[in-house]
Parts: sequence; structure tokens; C-alpha cells
Amino acid sequence: MPHDLEPDVLRLELIDLGDAFRAYQQRTEPDLALLAELHERKARAFRLWADASGDGSLRHEAQRAEKAAQTTREMHANRSGQPAGATADDAGPVVERLLTRQQAVHARAVLDYAQAHAPHPEAEAHLAVLMLTLRAARAGVGNITGQDLTGWLQDDAERVLQQLVDTDWLRLPGTVAEVMASRPENPVAVTVPALLPDQPRPFAFGKTTRARISGWAQKAVGDRKLRKKKAGAATRLLALYTAAHTRPDGHLGHPEDGGLYLDKAAVFCALPTEQMGEHVELLVAADWLAEVDISEGRLHGQLTERVLPLAGLL
Repeated sequence: MPHDLEPDVLRLELIDLGDAFRAYQQRTEPDLALLAELHERKARAFRLWADASGDGSLRHEAQRAEKAAQTTREMHANRSGQPAGATADDAGPVVERLLTRQQAVHARAVLDYAQAHAPHPEAEAHLAVLMLTLRAARAGVGNITGQDLTGWLQDDAERVLQQLVDTDWLRLPGTVAEVMASRPENPVAVTVPALLPDQPRPFAFGKTTRARISGWAQKAVGDRKLRKKKAGAATRLLALYTAAHTRPDGHLGHPEDGGLYLDKAAVFCALPTEQMGEHVELLVAADWLAEVDISEGRLHGQLTERVLPLAGLL
């Protein structure tokens, strides 16, 4: 930058902007909202600099800064659940989400797949199929331990695992008993034949997204208050379903739907519709749902603040 650049206010802004970028690089934690603002300031300053100097390359740098600002805003929106450009007043609470919007779309695709491909109609089988699908989604093979299975299914784990093996939905390198005895330091590689690479690919996401969705589902299913309430498979499935179908502000379902369709949620949870109320009440007792109402075939309500990071960002 020329030392005699005019107007003087532009020279001072460029100096301050350089200091601001250097200070940002020293931060221990990223702040994408701040970074987007810095890129916007750079774009404005470089456009003025290009006008003052007639240098076309500076205008090109301004355009690059504008694109960087937009990309950073989109990254911030994905992480926080706020629409790009939303303000604190109209976008709801700022929450560090486990999933981006696109990852949430993929998560719902896995939920739909598990519902459609569970070989048994009971909730325990649906839950096992969902969690195992997430482990094996990329290559048809995934690692599990006995601790995983008992965490998902408690005393039903061995029985459900045997069911999945008997229907050839799942293949093990040894016996069910050996899988149940496996430890975290020595997990077992299990195979889901329908997800092997020589089969049609049901999912279009990479290994990072698979890991994020699997971690999201594990946090929901293993939620400490659900464990404390001894929630069964159907209640845990409902917890996952509500989290996956939540708007950024925590409310359930798309605004135009006025909540979640109770019959669709019941099918996912492998429950009769008339039994859904008792499982909703369990989620309220576990501080998972609040402001709940069931009317006209829909479940209305919202995720509580403590589980809002799990919201699937419809």
C-alpha cells in the first residue's frame, strides 16, 4: 500500500483492516461471523482503492473478498442453524449445531432408509438397523462392540442381533456371543450386505458426514436423561425423529405443517399411533420436549434448550 495513498480515510482503514486480520489469526477459537465482517470490510476497501488508483487487480481482489464473505456467512449459518444474513432478533438462539443443514438432510435420508429396510417390525430392530446402518453406510462394513449394542438396546441386544443375523440383514465374522463380548479396544467388523459397494448406493455422502451423523445419532440415543428415565427403543427412536425434524428455533416440523404428523412418527418408531402419547410424555419428563400438544393428528412442541444442538434444521 502506498504511504501517500489518498484519501487518508482509506489508508487508515486499510491499515486497521490489516491489523484486524492479524489479530483474528491469533485467536484460539474461530468466529465466523467476525471473519465474514472482515472480508466484507476488505471488499469495500479494495473497491475504493481500485477507484482511487485505477488498478484492475485491486477490483479483482475486492470480488474475491466478497465471495469469501459469502462463503464464510454460509459456513456460519450451517454451524449455528441461522439463515445467512439473519439477525439475532429474527433468527432465534445461536446454537453450535452437531449437524450442518446438508448433513441433516442426509441424516433424514438414513432415518427413512432404516424405517424402510428393517427386517422386523419391532422398535428394537428399527433402532438397531438405524445405528448399524450409520456404522456401515460408506462401505457396507462397520465396527461395533458389545458395549455399543447394550447401550442402544439394553437387555434386548443379543436377541435383536440374532434376529438380524437370522434374516441375513447382518453378517458377523463370528458368533453373536463373541460380538456381545467384544470390547472398545477390540471392536468387531460387521457387514451389512445391502450396503456393500457392489450394491446400489442408497447414500451420497462422504466419510466425514457419515461420522458426523453417526455421532449425532449416538448422542441422541445415549442422552443421559433418556438413560436415567430408562427410555426404551421406541422412545429413543422418537427422540431421534423429533431432533431430525426440527426447525432452527427448536419447533417441530415445517411451519406450514403445524407440527409433526403423528402417524408418520409412529411408523418410524414402530408404534401404534394411539401409543405415541405416552412416549411423548417420557420425552417431556426427560427434558427433551417442551410446550407439547397433540391435536388434529399432529405433534406440536419444541426441543428444550439443552438438546437444541441436536436439531436437524429443517
